[in-house]
Amino acid sequence: MAAVTAVTRWRLLLVLSTAALGAAGAPQPPNILLLLMDDMGWGDLGVYGEPSRETPNLDRMAAEGMLFPNFYTANPLCSPSRAALLTGRLPIRNGFYTTSGHARNAYTPQEIVGGIPDSERLLPELLKEAGYVSKIVGKWHLGHRPQFHPLKHGFDEWFGSPNCHFGPYDNRARPNIPVYRDWEMVGRYYEEFPINLKTGEANLTQIYLQEALDFIRRQQAARRPFFLYWAVDATHAPVYASKPFLGTSQRGRYGDAVREIDDSVGKILHSLQDLGIAESTFVFFTSDNGAALISAPKQGGSNGPFLCGKQTTFEGGMREPAVAWWPGRIPAGQVSHQLGSIMDLFTTSLSLAGLEPPRDRAIDGLSLLPAMLQGQLMDSVHHFGLRPWRGGENLCPVTSRAKALEPDPSHVPLCTGILCVRSHFLSSFRSLSLCSDKMSVPGCCDRMGVLKWPIFYYRGNTLMAVTLGQYKAHFWTWTNSWEEFRQGIDFCPGQNVSGVTTHTQEEHTRLPLIFHLGRDPGERFPLSFASTEYLDALRRITPVVRQHQEALIPGQPQLNVCNQAVMNWAPPGCEKLGKCLTPPESVPEKCSWPH
Repeated sequence: MAAVTAVTRWRLLLVLSTAALGAAGAPQPPNILLLLMDDMGWGDLGVYGEPSRETPNLDRMAAEGMLFPNFYTANPLCSPSRAALLTGRLPIRNGFYTTSGHARNAYTPQEIVGGIPDSERLLPELLKEAGYVSKIVGKWHLGHRPQFHPLKHGFDEWFGSPNCHFGPYDNRARPNIPVYRDWEMVGRYYEEFPINLKTGEANLTQIYLQEALDFIRRQQAARRPFFLYWAVDATHAPVYASKPFLGTSQRGRYGDAVREIDDSVGKILHSLQDLGIAESTFVFFTSDNGAALISAPKQGGSNGPFLCGKQTTFEGGMREPAVAWWPGRIPAGQVSHQLGSIMDLFTTSLSLAGLEPPRDRAIDGLSLLPAMLQGQLMDSVHHFGLRPWRGGENLCPVTSRAKALEPDPSHVPLCTGILCVRSHFLSSFRSLSLCSDKMSVPGCCDRMGVLKWPIFYYRGNTLMAVTLGQYKAHFWTWTNSWEEFRQGIDFCPGQNVSGVTTHTQEEHTRLPLIFHLGRDPGERFPLSFASTEYLDALRRITPVVRQHQEALIPGQPQLNVCNQAVMNWAPPGCEKLGKCLTPPESVPEKCSWPH
């Protein structure tokens, strides 16, 4: 009877939350702005403790909204994390990984043959069902060949580039990266879109800002709901900023870039307010991975108290700054300690649009709306003994999309007492475990009776670590090779921990290294293997990992094959500009990924 009462109260909260959202009187679903930074670290904002306090607009955004200090990316590198955001799926599922080497990170350089598969359903494609107009501004990074073009995957407009702004190149051995407007290139980096590597001067962030403001104004005038994906890359090496911002930061060129981004975010938020659409627009700010600590001096960010950075599966490579803003909907000045993931933005956005995620595939993202809109909703779940489960495959029968079901033991191999609850507010069918003494299984529930949300850390197709509650278990450790380390390439400068930040791939699957992130956010002091705390944490983590691995169906790897002939030699529109180049002979080969 107590279990039924708990479920009833949970469902009632969801109904009331949905009704409150609808009662706001909006004739259409809210606009959605996802602001994705590039290589920006957890510690780069004043509100996260950066001592120079040079981000007043982002700090004000947090003061007017909600801060997520426990927010994670899905991969410590750019392309896989972006694929995860737009699909709501781990890179191991959506194909953005490599099997060319064990535990290797991979991305989409010019020579990559693969890209986002047609079988993946991206967020803008799904939002069309609710009448949204979608635009991407900035870096795409999910494949540059014609079949991977963002306008073929749901976006209506694009201004930006398919790759990083590396260069300049001689256009003989390697072409300069193109910049697109919609279907066609309008120039190339270092040519029509100059970047001065010596001074760091480039006007790209200002161009990206104007593209965003123009799009917002046009959609507001047309009274259409819109999705804007603003993916600027000024904080990715080589770092750049426009002339008015160069030399203005105490943090060097990287700080200049952060200050310009902060100013741009402020202008975007002011535009929403001036147009009278702030209360009908959801905005979320985060980054694709941790700060790159190996960048040139004054060109890398800060990961705060966390270990290492980009390319690694330590906290510095995976934990991100995250701020949600929605005046009148998200209570101001709130801090949510909810574990969150970049994949949650996929499901959260669909929830805002009144849509459900695809039913024919595993979705790793969960809706954060209960945490954001209700404030105490996720805390109140503690009292009910319920919490959504992340990362299970087919735990609820496909045919069971009803309001509530009796538990089906065939679909709950580990955590008993699963009920499938249909909720517009959660925008999907979630597995809810009744974490009672009689029904729970070790590893499923914490001491407060809460089913914890795991965060999975991958390099390539290798599960490196998992976080469950406050505990993180490393099954493999590796930063970069001894050869690189001896050459001065250090992914953890000034932070290396003996036996933890290893320079060879060290396996710990039999006895994982376990850290309590609350006491030890820097991952310096693994729990003693003989301690009761270690054994208790291992007992809880092991079945969660086993369930994930047994249910996992990897996608076809997209980042295995490279070919010089597929680089940006002759992008669409090059003939109009006289910018077409002759490609070399096609020679497909296995990509080499050093990390």
